[in-house]
Amino acid sequence: MPLLLEIVTPEKLAYSDTVDGVQLPGVEGELGVLPHHAPLVSMLGVGELRIRKGGAEESFAIVGGFLQVRPDRVVVMAETADMASEIDLETAQEARREAERALEGAAHTDAVDLAAARASLQQALLRIRVAERRHREGPRRHG
Repeated sequence: MPLLLEIVTPEKLAYSDTVDGVQLPGVEGELGVLPHHAPLVSMLGVGELRIRKGGAEESFAIVGGFLQVRPDRVVVMAETADMASEIDLETAQEARREAERALEGAAHTDAVDLAAARASLQQALLRIRVAERRHREGPRRHG
């Protein structure tokens, strides 16, 4: 029995489809959800969300939020969710450079700016990692 997965951000419905399973970055480690999973609510961390569907795999770079597993669906409410195939590697690398420059000048900024620069760097590195893995491996198919 397939599982309905919805990935929602404040801006949009990023994904909605039936899937065979999903791996998510929990705050205390990876979570795997398959059909018939027990109901669950959990906080999400920063990392890669991997979807398995019909022998293929798709990835999202997600930042924070919540996971809700219901009997009929899995809902991921994330701050951001970027599909690996849509991540622009050049843009992500430029964001990383900007965040690194902001951190280098951190001695002259306050704690809020420092935290924002660290968060930006973490998000840029995640996007780069997810996009590079997809580029390296290509669309994955499982036999």
